[in-house]
Amino acid sequence: MIELSRILLGLGLSLLIGAIAYRRGSLTAGGWLGAVIIGTATFGLGGWAWGFQVIVFFTLSSALSHYREGLKERLAGEKFAKGNRRDLWQALANGGASAGLAVLYALEPSALLFAAGMGALATAAADTWATELGVLSRSAPRLVTTGRRVEPGTSGAISSLGTLAAAGGGLALGLAALAFTSAGFGASVEPRWWMIPAGLLAGLAGALFDSLLGATVQSIRYCPHCARETERMVHTCGTSTIALRGWRWLDNDAVNFLSTLVGATVALCVGVLAGA
Repeated sequence: MIELSRILLGLGLSLLIGAIAYRRGSLTAGGWLGAVIIGTATFGLGGWAWGFQVIVFFTLSSALSHYREGLKERLAGEKFAKGNRRDLWQALANGGASAGLAVLYALEPSALLFAAGMGALATAAADTWATELGVLSRSAPRLVTTGRRVEPGTSGAISSLGTLAAAGGGLALGLAALAFTSAGFGASVEPRWWMIPAGLLAGLAGALFDSLLGATVQSIRYCPHCARETERMVHTCGTSTIALRGWRWLDNDAVNFLSTLVGATVALCVGVLAGA
């Protein structure tokens, strides 16, 4: 059921949280707009449990983005497509699938749609945590396709620390879903034990799919001046990069969005198997 008052409340909360994140350097102006769009849709249409999950994802992921920020920038900053301030497209890539599912949930509430929305956010959390913590691994990461050791931050690379971080991100969203529905914020969704493994498995599956795309078909570019691979159109040295491999249209934001769809599907399947 769509309630105008809840939509307005979601808009107000999104504006406030986005403003705080903007001032702390976690969002660009466009990222603030994206957060308002995602927050209003998930909270205003999905309800309290949906909105609180977005807050859990955003606050924890933003905190990790600032953790040892300088070291991560030195280790792999040149490889990543963007910095730690999330822009509009990053916000939509991470939260767009969940927001879309919240719209469907408003039209026809169901536990399976709730699970899918949680799975999409679990993937976004898992991928973010894996990136922010995995790059700090003391052992060199390996390409998910070949196992070859590569530099930290290489697209498609995984490490034990990054995988554990991904599991933690997915688990956090599963626990949040159970906690909020148990507290009575789930409206027509009853708290169920399967939400925890659904979040965990969705996060791991989505993050692994993200790495697989990163190692195979994601657009990777090359800086002729520094002789370095990167996801950036313009390298940190200021040199325009050239296409090296992958599909040119499949940038990191597109990979993130597709991965959230995989996570949503996995969580939905767990819900089906659990009899939701």
